[in-house]
Amino acid sequence: MSGPGAEQGGEPVRPGTRDDGSHDDDSLAELGYKPELKRTLGNFHTFAAGISYISILTGTFQLFYFGISHGGPAYWWSWPMVFLGQLMVALCFCELAARYPVAGSIYNWAKQLGGPHVGWLGGWMMLTASMVSLAAVALAYQVTLPQISSWFQFIGDGTGKTDAAANAVLLGTVLIAFTTVVNAFGVKLMARINSAGVAIELIAAIVLIILLAAHVTRGPSALTETFGLGAGEDWGYFGAFLTASLASAYVMYGFDTASSLGEESKDPGRNAPRAILRALIASFLIGGLILLFALLAVPDLHSKELSVDGLQFVVLSTLGSTVGQIVLWCVVIAITVCELAVHTASIRLAYAMARDNNLPASSLLAKVSPRFQTPVAPAVIIGLVGIGILLININQPQIFSVITSIAIIMIYLAYLLVTLPMLIQRLRGRWQPAKGKFSLGKFGLPVNILAVLWGAAMSINLAWPRATVYNATGPQHWYLRWGAFVFIGVVAVGGFAYYWFVQRKRTGVLASHAVQAPDSTTPRP
Repeated sequence: MSGPGAEQGGEPVRPGTRDDGSHDDDSLAELGYKPELKRTLGNFHTFAAGISYISILTGTFQLFYFGISHGGPAYWWSWPMVFLGQLMVALCFCELAARYPVAGSIYNWAKQLGGPHVGWLGGWMMLTASMVSLAAVALAYQVTLPQISSWFQFIGDGTGKTDAAANAVLLGTVLIAFTTVVNAFGVKLMARINSAGVAIELIAAIVLIILLAAHVTRGPSALTETFGLGAGEDWGYFGAFLTASLASAYVMYGFDTASSLGEESKDPGRNAPRAILRALIASFLIGGLILLFALLAVPDLHSKELSVDGLQFVVLSTLGSTVGQIVLWCVVIAITVCELAVHTASIRLAYAMARDNNLPASSLLAKVSPRFQTPVAPAVIIGLVGIGILLININQPQIFSVITSIAIIMIYLAYLLVTLPMLIQRLRGRWQPAKGKFSLGKFGLPVNILAVLWGAAMSINLAWPRATVYNATGPQHWYLRWGAFVFIGVVAVGGFAYYWFVQRKRTGVLASHAVQAPDSTTPRP
């Protein structure tokens, strides 16, 4: 069931009519939902949710080696490029966050703008990608903890064929179990841990920037160094740069998490747009400076360790083992709160879809615990799925790498399933932002066009069948090279077929969640 302001291809989307706090619950009622989640989160909590999902320390420390090995120091320029593209998407999301401050933001926005079928596909792609991302982020523990101390290499000594992969699964499972318990105990506990972790991460990142800046050994001209990569290739260095840009594209997303907690935030119609922009801009500035000074401070810019151990090598070789280990512990904290944010966002998305009876066992997944005031079942189920995906990494690390890379593409596609219907509504004159809140005004159309073009271009770049990305080691297999198209095709077509033939007939706001609960679920036309 859709509220009176929902765009289903007929009536225009209408802005809110009030500017006081009652607008938040009015927005839910307009969508057909009654408020069930407790509003306890303030400005910093929502900002922390967005920035912890992006998690600059996690992303830069996990992917710097990839960027430098495929694009050389000049790959740094992909950071501002990706930021500008994602800023266009974020600005569109800001208008939507002001208009629809609702859980499972991507799903609900796609549904209101493109109809129930587009909404379900967007939600399904985002949910699948989020569960895979939960497993992918958990692997980051293995990149950092054993470098702090060999004590964290519980399985073997790290030299065996599967030692690292199996140990990564063990460490990742512990992390997912932790985020499952925290999320099951309620949003307040999650927010406190997340906010404390983000505060530590931000302080550590700023200190790291200062320390690296103090050890600069070369000038900015290093950012033009390409190491001769791309020579002899059809596209030359441009092709190498596009490959290296994946290191930046893999980091700068997830800012929509700030709006996905809209039903648990105070005045989210005003605060969520600010949190989205602050999270993205802060991540761009801090991450960009870390990468910049790392390239200018590393003792040997041509060292092979740069392409293997990445930023961990830079920190330990530049700042020494003591300071370096302190920084690496801060990275561990960043990974932890990043995992917490990914898990939290996944739960809200599953809850939002289940509330519309759009998932199997929806009544269970949409149930809010009266004690903890949070959906407990999705927390546990998503955690178990994440651990299950993680197990693939033990004997098939290359397949796991392909799956996790594809998950990022699915998130970009899910974003595109919001920005494209939004552009269509703009062109039809049916989109209006919430009155008195965030609005792009006359810049709305050009920003929206750029967001769609960027999303489509980066999705193609991410999915391009590069052997270096999708079949980097071992025998060459077509299903790995074309893994993005195969996997996404199976997920999208298989999932939508299930929805069309099974779930579509059941879709409708569950009676227990409807603003005026009827005797049964209200079918959506």
